[in-house]
Amino acid sequence: MSVIRPLNESADEITDTVGEQAFRRIRGDIISGALKPGLKLKLERLKSQYGVSVSTLREILNRLTTEDFVIAEGQRGFEVSPASVDNLREVGDLRLVLENHALALSFAAGDLDWEANVVAAHHRLSTIEKALLAGEADRTAEWIRYDFAFHHALIAACGSRSLLAIHQSIFDRFIRYHMLAQSFRGGGVTEDHQELFRLALARDVEGAQTKLAAHIHSGIDHILSSGKL
Repeated sequence: MSVIRPLNESADEITDTVGEQAFRRIRGDIISGALKPGLKLKLERLKSQYGVSVSTLREILNRLTTEDFVIAEGQRGFEVSPASVDNLREVGDLRLVLENHALALSFAAGDLDWEANVVAAHHRLSTIEKALLAGEADRTAEWIRYDFAFHHALIAACGSRSLLAIHQSIFDRFIRYHMLAQSFRGGGVTEDHQELFRLALARDVEGAQTKLAAHIHSGIDHILSSGKL
């Protein structure tokens, strides 16, 4: 089957697109746990699995080392970064610092459109959480997507694309631990999100930061209680 190329897309841009797709797939598979912590990333196997060249894989894996999803082992190649209690706590602390700062900026600058996006993001998240509480356990991955969307909506008006990008990377590292735990946190997390939603609309920075700290720490406790680390 032939591939129809947009008129303004060069061969190099198509290669870049394939590489970006592979990057997102590998990164997503690490976050989801399909590529498990400590797994040796054999280039020939990945080449077949993701459909890109060895040189492109090297570039992808080197990019992933900058986010601490992959470890480069010199001449021995690459492996998925291990999961540990200390690293979980470190990632949780980093997320809290970044998200607290972004919350303060976003609450100060957020306009009516920002509020509308927060309302919509919370509605989608709460709908999924109700389904999970009703026993639809197969929607956990869907919940993780909407969980990020809600937290992103809260800080989206912070005015810094760099801050948002760094936050997303740290958030994804935190989510990887949730995926390893393989369980929904229950009614407590739903209540946390409801309270964060209320505090956001009230522009209560101090209250939201206090609730966020409790929210992240309870997430760490939940992951540790799963016994999966």
